[in-house]
Amino acid sequence: MATQRRFRFIYGFTAWMLLAVFILTLLNSVTLELVFVISLIGFLITVELTAPFSVTPQWRRRLKWIIGLGLLIFGLIVIRRILAILPPGVI
Repeated sequence: MATQRRFRFIYGFTAWMLLAVFILTLLNSVTLELVFVISLIGFLITVELTAPFSVTPQWRRRLKWIIGLGLLIFGLIVIRRILAILPPGVI
């Protein structure tokens, strides 16, 4: 049962990633930043949709470290984008 839920999580996230890269390719918008942000959104959605109600398996407890790292990198991307938009003399 636990393996089946694990595979459901992996299949859901893989499907999200393939669809996201396919759509970005169709729109000619494939950049590392966009792929990462869409991947993070898909990862968070997949984590929430496949969460068990009563008992949290050990492998799901380790996901919080991946989520934290992803949010940290997302914050760095946002800061970098904001600094690119600001005029040169502001900071």
